[in-house]
Amino acid sequence: MSSKGSSGSFNSGSGSGGDKGGGYEVTSRGTNSQGNNYDARDYGSSASNSNSYHYSNSDGSYYYNNPNGSTYYNDGAGKADYTPPGGKK
Repeated sequence: MSSKGSSGSFNSGSGSGGDKGGGYEVTSRGTNSQGNNYDARDYGSSASNSNSYHYSNSDGSYYYNNPNGSTYYNDGAGKADYTPPGGKK
């Protein structure tokens, strides 16, 4: 999952924020230095994970870091990996 980058990659991309929709506010959006699109999302103070984001990678894969602490990765070729809140599969 190295293509997803890290939350630090938000600062290395170009983009904007402030859009609302789906119960969250997009605080940052753009393309990071690896050419992957991202949205940093704020679900409010009730979210257990304040660092939620979504990557859509140039190879067709995508990665979610969800507000409840779970993660989801799809490699774009039929393989998916889900980690529930708390990190135990």
